[in-house]
Amino acid sequence: MKNNNNFNEEIDIIDPLSCDVKKQRAYLVIILEKADTDESAHARVEELHSLAETMGVDTIDFSLIRIRKENSSTLIGSGKVEELKEIADEKEIDLFIFDNDLSPRIQRNLEDILDICVIDRTEVILQIFADRAATKEASLQVELARLEYSLPRLTRKWTNLSRQRGGAKGNKGGGETQLELDKRAVVTKTAKIKKDLEKVVKERETQRKQRDVNPIPLATIVGYTNAGKSSLLNALTSSNVFVEDKLFATLDPTTRRFTLQGKTELLLTDTVGFISNLPHSLIDAFKSTLEESARANLQLLVLDGSDPQVFAQYETVVKVLSEINANDNERLIVINKCDKFIAPEIETLLKQKFNDAVWISAKTKQGFDELSELITKKLFGDIRYFSFPLNRADLVQKIRNNGMLIEEEWQDSCIQVTARVKGKLENVFNQYIFEK
Repeated sequence: MKNNNNFNEEIDIIDPLSCDVKKQRAYLVIILEKADTDESAHARVEELHSLAETMGVDTIDFSLIRIRKENSSTLIGSGKVEELKEIADEKEIDLFIFDNDLSPRIQRNLEDILDICVIDRTEVILQIFADRAATKEASLQVELARLEYSLPRLTRKWTNLSRQRGGAKGNKGGGETQLELDKRAVVTKTAKIKKDLEKVVKERETQRKQRDVNPIPLATIVGYTNAGKSSLLNALTSSNVFVEDKLFATLDPTTRRFTLQGKTELLLTDTVGFISNLPHSLIDAFKSTLEESARANLQLLVLDGSDPQVFAQYETVVKVLSEINANDNERLIVINKCDKFIAPEIETLLKQKFNDAVWISAKTKQGFDELSELITKKLFGDIRYFSFPLNRADLVQKIRNNGMLIEEEWQDSCIQVTARVKGKLENVFNQYIFEK
């Protein structure tokens, strides 16, 4: 696979750690695994490029490197390091971004040899999260993850996320005395943030308990980053949640009311998008936010049908949901962006693997009637007809509270009801079913 030299857009950014306008010329390094094909390698390049672009750097070029055995000091071996050093001089590179996670030792060694700032995928994602966190909870969660990541890296030649009080990406760090001060400051700040987060989580629990007093079904929209989750929430609920064609446009969960048939309301929550190799520190930090997915009555798992990597993205989402104990919930697969071109072979495989999925376009609202019907069916079951004795009006109220009441008709000898009921209610009402 040849290098792609089209990544040359000029982007001026404001470094969030220094507030100085500074352009970063970045070079991407992808260490290929045995299982990587040309297609998967290209996908890794494109995703890392998108991450770098979202972070706000100017991506100049990239290298794909296959190694027989990892070098314990520099990961890629002295020959490849020299090649990168030559590239840095030739292309005037400010920053190397590795798609692989780098240990603190390897990161320090590479920076010493290359004399250029070196960051890994995790650091890029942490930086993006830090830039985009809007609420107090998200800001605390991201800052905690950043501090925990930075602690073992305070001895780096270049300090990015570790220097919380300033310094542009690529500024050199201080000496040993400053290092000890930094370590103490990070440990102290980490402890304080954990306490602050505990308070915020308790507040969220209080809000949940208040919501549970008048239980309304909850559905969460989950999926890979940039799959169109926020666009779907906006289209279904006529909201104006922030949408951008970039990775991690949404960090903070947003909940809106969605009205189903029979005027039954549903709480619909948009969640942070997942990505392959999402840092565990972020999964841990965002657990309280992601718990919405574990508590939901229904998960709408959104897939970008136009993305060739849609199956790998699905596996990533399922893996993360499993890690937060949210893999056993009722789930509906929603294949989005069907207004875009979908390769015939991908479409065939999608239909085979997800034969009960609903195909939609959040942009054009294609498939929304079927989506609404399937959401209703997943939550409340099929439409059924019941005939209750006149003295059992309490059963009608039970449907109102726990099912979906579509129509009721009081007759001389009975109450005829059209409704949807599911779960335990089915056993209660089975004896009253009649064929209309």
